[in-house]
Amino acid sequence: MKVVLHVWRQQRRSTKQDFVQDGRMVRYELDHVSPDMSFLEMLDVLNEQLIRKGEDPVAFDHDCREGICGSCGVVIDGVPHGPERGTTACQLHMRSFRDGAEIWVEPWRAAAFPVVRDLVVDRSAFDRVVQAGAFVSVNTGAPQDANAIPVPKAAADRAFDAATCIGCGACVAACKNASAMLFVGAKVSHFLHLPQGRVERERRARNLVAAMDAEGFGNCTNQNECEAVCPKEIPVRVIAELNREFVRARLIEEPVGKKRVGGDG
Repeated sequence: MKVVLHVWRQQRRSTKQDFVQDGRMVRYELDHVSPDMSFLEMLDVLNEQLIRKGEDPVAFDHDCREGICGSCGVVIDGVPHGPERGTTACQLHMRSFRDGAEIWVEPWRAAAFPVVRDLVVDRSAFDRVVQAGAFVSVNTGAPQDANAIPVPKAAADRAFDAATCIGCGACVAACKNASAMLFVGAKVSHFLHLPQGRVERERRARNLVAAMDAEGFGNCTNQNECEAVCPKEIPVRVIAELNREFVRARLIEEPVGKKRVGGDG
């Protein structure tokens, strides 16, 4: 099959104030593309063609190419990760496009994700959000037996649903406000339903929301675009849980010099 690519090319790193500076769409034609190629393999073929011509290859993020690392973040025809639901860009195959299709490939568009070069964006903002509290810091000692801490099946399922988040940033790229609430909600929900995560429950909600705001992510306006493009199909209920946990944390927060309000339930 033959495809025409329009790829965003940008040589210099952008800033939060101007995250599309010095960039432009460049047209490329590719012949003899196999329908069984993944989208990233097709970009590999493009880069081989460019290198043979003495041109700079297209820079793009990738790692495992198995849909579990969250590295392959590109917007394809206006949709993060492309047209297939529940699919990362590395798992998207060229048979999802018609022969002769014109495909537009861009990086994530968010002030908190500045473009480094071409299709590569700096997603270290997510790392800093995680460092603010998306972990369990209690000392647990040696590994315990699997049945040492009973967890109800329904609670375990909810925790696992949230834990499947790979931190790719598609939710941010799809949101008109560049909100990271699906990502942050997944981190909160992951620990909320497990006994190990209850110790730092209030602190986690407050710290993650504060870190998200400090990084410049927007707020949720309930368009549900994040769920629609999430390759792991994280449900938007985690955003509701994040909001509830944040309000709860603020209500029972102990003011300086005053008695704590509310209980632990």
